[in-house]
Amino acid sequence: MITVSNLSVQFGKRVLFNDVNLKFTNGNIYGIIGANGAGKSTFLRTICGDLDPTTGKIALGPGERLSVLSQDHFKWDGFTVMDTVMMGHSVLWDIMKQREVLYSKEEFTDEDGMLVSELEEKFAELDGWNAESDAAALLSGLGVGEDKHYTLVGELSGKEKVRVMLAQALYGNPDNLLLDEPTNDLDMETVMWLENYLANYENTVLVVSHDRHFLDSVCTHTVDIDYGKINMFAGNYSFWYESSQLALRQQQNQKAKAEEKKKELEEFIRRFSANVAKSKQTTSRKKMLDKLNVEEIKPSSRKYPGIIFTPEREPGNQILEVAGLTKSTEEGVLLFKDVNFNVEKGDKIVFLSRNPRAMTAFFEILNDNLKADAGHFNWGVTITTAYLPLDNTDFFNSDLNLVDWLGQHGEGNEVYMKGFLGRMLFSGEEVLKKVSVLSGGEKMRCMIARMQLRNANCLILDTPTNHLDLESIQAFNNNLKTYKGNVLFSSHDHEFIQTVANRVIELTPNGIIDKMMEYDEYISSEHIKELRDKMYAQ
Repeated sequence: MITVSNLSVQFGKRVLFNDVNLKFTNGNIYGIIGANGAGKSTFLRTICGDLDPTTGKIALGPGERLSVLSQDHFKWDGFTVMDTVMMGHSVLWDIMKQREVLYSKEEFTDEDGMLVSELEEKFAELDGWNAESDAAALLSGLGVGEDKHYTLVGELSGKEKVRVMLAQALYGNPDNLLLDEPTNDLDMETVMWLENYLANYENTVLVVSHDRHFLDSVCTHTVDIDYGKINMFAGNYSFWYESSQLALRQQQNQKAKAEEKKKELEEFIRRFSANVAKSKQTTSRKKMLDKLNVEEIKPSSRKYPGIIFTPEREPGNQILEVAGLTKSTEEGVLLFKDVNFNVEKGDKIVFLSRNPRAMTAFFEILNDNLKADAGHFNWGVTITTAYLPLDNTDFFNSDLNLVDWLGQHGEGNEVYMKGFLGRMLFSGEEVLKKVSVLSGGEKMRCMIARMQLRNANCLILDTPTNHLDLESIQAFNNNLKTYKGNVLFSSHDHEFIQTVANRVIELTPNGIIDKMMEYDEYISSEHIKELRDKMYAQ
């Protein structure tokens, strides 16, 4: 349990949040949401003691232990993977080290014997005899093979380190667990493992994530940081979003009677509860909506960007033909081989690969920025494309302001360009900022504005949710669901893929897997799992 009392955090004149009074209780998982810069990570840092609050205090339950997902991936480079994980339980680790020192003594005093007896009792209470096997089970579940368990952390890849840090945070079943973006750099199998692990977790968890499917799968409550306040709501992210949008529409509809509004809200709660009850989500186990009052549903003050892609012309019958495309890296790693498929009208295709460089190379080839080793492709004569690359660095090596920068990529006067920038939440003096000083999220919004100018009927998106906040991701997602053209994309966002894609193509070193099906069906199919293993193993 974590109790937050009269908390405020202020940097100079900027107040992130103030007068926060919340209690986080056992058996619940709290999703922390808020726009970029709202203070989500700062809130977690304050709770774990890394940052002193301006006012107020944080209290844990008596004798409770707090564990935090480490963001420092170099701190543990000199330790073995196994030791790094077990160090996540500092009390048990200290006991283990003291035992080692005492048992290595050549002369053993009576005082040493008494201390060993005390340590052994504590060691047993903390299940120390299973310490290594528990750590090994966590590592294996997170995709770190047994052959890596006793190597130095410094010898691991960046993605393997992320998994070790996560195992360290989960180790020893801490009473309170703080997770900041735990799904970053995890593949879909590992994310699913983590979702299942947390679904059975009976202690207190606070998690910051931009992965809406993950938040929906594990969270019982949503904690919203907005306009200097922190408010807690029953329900997962989707419930918070849908209910806040419903409340906003009701607020704007001045003619609706109070009784009609209440009835509509109650019906919404019933409908959502029925959907939850049919799912395997943690939220159904917690019965999060049992006591929810309609008065608790409030409109959000969030601003959502206006992401609207409007094709200038309807695609013809020939969209894209790909024949025999093959590509290897400069180091000789085969990314994909003999890729053959046709894109049909209405196709919205997600591209997958166990090597993320494969999708980027494929998209770069389709946009004539990279040459294939073999094969060719042909776009239909009616097709116009708009491309959102993974790396947009080169676009922003400029001293231009936002209006002039956008003006390079389309026709129209300054007022016209300001209109597109306004859709992407750039207003007032912001449009005169130099593009070279923009944040990652601001650059992505500029790139999306650039795409909208093209009025394309085929969008090519390489990991489009990178650097975007939840509001931008939601707006992007909503538009692609109704977009009338074709979409070719890759993504780490489960919800984004599931709600946009109607076809899955996986690029492997031994050809492709091409299925007309939803993403959830694709990743849950045992037949496809066996096929995928075979395609990568040959």
